[in-house]
Amino acid sequence: MWSAEFFTLEEMTRSDTARARGIDNVPKGQLLTRLNATAKRMDSVRLYLGHPVIVTSGYRSAALNHAVGGASSSHHVQAYAVDFRCPAFGDPVRICSALRDSGIRYDQLIQEFNQWVHISFAPTLRQQTLTAFKQDGKHGGRTVYRAGLG
Repeated sequence: MWSAEFFTLEEMTRSDTARARGIDNVPKGQLLTRLNATAKRMDSVRLYLGHPVIVTSGYRSAALNHAVGGASSSHHVQAYAVDFRCPAFGDPVRICSALRDSGIRYDQLIQEFNQWVHISFAPTLRQQTLTAFKQDGKHGGRTVYRAGLG
């Protein structure tokens, strides 16, 4: 049974790409249980930020992850990760800075391209904070990760 307070299964699995390509993006079994636990951890993020959180990417099936060009080791496929925005709180750098200092346990917190925040709750809980950017320009080039916020 789904038990997250602020996040529904629908918003944690929503994908325009999945819908357009007919990809089933609803997790089953252990992945569904894990996604519910991730959503409950996102409840803590929502409460800490004090404003609604807009999920831009939650769970991704392997087929969907491939279709969007996600990393094969993505925590999204494992139902541990969420990409989100919280405009009422601030930009991704401000959100990451606040979450880094919040006491909320996470594995990775990534400020991605100053567009959204990626947070992962994988069991290692490394408290790793990173910034993602394109090495060879704004839209082209490969994604590079740098430690810290920048």
